[in-house]
Amino acid sequence: MNDLLTPIAQYYTDKLQRFGSEPRGVDWNGSEGQILRFAQLCKVLDRDIKFSVADIGCGYGALLDFLESQFSEFHYTGVDISDAMVSAAAQRHAGKLHATFVKGTRTQRQTDFAIASGIFNVKLAQKEDAWDSYIGATLEAMHEGTTKGFAFNCLTSYSDADKMRPNLYYADPCKLFDLCKRRFSRNVALLHDYGLYEFTILVRK
Repeated sequence: MNDLLTPIAQYYTDKLQRFGSEPRGVDWNGSEGQILRFAQLCKVLDRDIKFSVADIGCGYGALLDFLESQFSEFHYTGVDISDAMVSAAAQRHAGKLHATFVKGTRTQRQTDFAIASGIFNVKLAQKEDAWDSYIGATLEAMHEGTTKGFAFNCLTSYSDADKMRPNLYYADPCKLFDLCKRRFSRNVALLHDYGLYEFTILVRK
């Protein structure tokens, strides 16, 4: 893990220790918004066939709960930069043969799909150009690590200025849509219509 992500890992470890395995433990306000964003991200998945999916920045494994409520056959790999998150997720989902949790920023083997929810939001004191580079490198890794597609979300630069926080990163949705369209696939969808101060991008190969 590079130096840029070390304070981020500690930030989320602290959140987990304070709030436990619930939405506030991964810095979300509540379960309603969490489920809504999962529904957008999972639009990239194939509903009718078995698939494998990597959850990049899995936290305590909340996406796995959502997937189990919506899909019948899949294999899930949760990846997180926080040791505490990986341990909490593995304990919470112990005994599930279709799920694996590992520490890191990417999986070792290709999966059909990858999903990243919220991993680009908290930049702390990192400079925006360094954070832009991190986002670009992460998307490249998600592209290389998948055979069918990937999805991610970001806080939007269209957020109300008086509600923006300096430790968070607000991305330009048009810029990232253009990047994905030019670099990864002709089939790219930008979702910015679901009532949260964020957007979701789906990349289908």
